[in-house]
Amino acid sequence: MIRKLLLLFLAIFVVSCGSSKKASSSRKSSTSTTVVNKTSKKKTTTKKAFSKANAVVKTAMAYKGTRYKFGGTTRKGMDCSGLTYIAFGKHQVALPRVSYQQATKGKRIKLNTVQKGDLLFFQTNKNRKRINHVGLVVSHKSGDIKFIHSTTSKGVLVSSLSERYWKNAFTEARRIL
Repeated sequence: MIRKLLLLFLAIFVVSCGSSKKASSSRKSSTSTTVVNKTSKKKTTTKKAFSKANAVVKTAMAYKGTRYKFGGTTRKGMDCSGLTYIAFGKHQVALPRVSYQQATKGKRIKLNTVQKGDLLFFQTNKNRKRINHVGLVVSHKSGDIKFIHSTTSKGVLVSSLSERYWKNAFTEARRIL
């Protein structure tokens, strides 16, 4: 029984947040989440979604500096998907616990349309073609996208998508709210 649990834990660890080198990137995308106002025919983002996105980011930022812990969801230790799971969950938005499953939620969006509260997904393991890392967009200004995530080496921190490692590992962006 203990051996089975150990094997299960090891299997989850292999597919969770990692910090390996470069992966391939496929950047196909579809539509962004916007609401068409019927009276003015303008595309506007709902205030409610914007407000919730701010709240989710604020929750995630409260964990900045927390050490990395595989499977962690507390201030004692946090992994990347645990961070997004907790940040969205505190605001009544249910997400799966694992990054590759989170990548099936919401709507896929173009990278140049990301905004605060969107999720960025990465493939950091060059030997596996599977999403294994997630980050939460905290800002998108003048083409520079900053996101909060948890790495095995530095814990919860804010990084830029313009960093070569993250740019090369990026696979897709999704809007949950």
